[in-house]
Amino acid sequence: MNSEEAKIKILAQAVYELRILLSHHIGSVDKIATPEVASANLAYALHNEALAIIENRPIDFNIDKAIENIQKAEVMSCGTFSNQFQDLINEVKT
Repeated sequence: MNSEEAKIKILAQAVYELRILLSHHIGSVDKIATPEVASANLAYALHNEALAIIENRPIDFNIDKAIENIQKAEVMSCGTFSNQFQDLINEVKT
């Protein structure tokens, strides 16, 4: 495994662990979400993609589906973070 792959796997493992640690905060809120709820929903949105990276299944990492899941997490969390992810994707495409 090269250094770049190791970096990606470390970040993927962190996302997956955060999803487990924050699982009791997953769900929608009526008003302003706590940071824990927003974090839980974001980690949950990406945990399948993180697991695909951890398990060497990059073909199962669907970028469009990941962005869609991030947008859903944003709505559930009353957050404003999906544009940052979309900007990253747009940067890579150019």
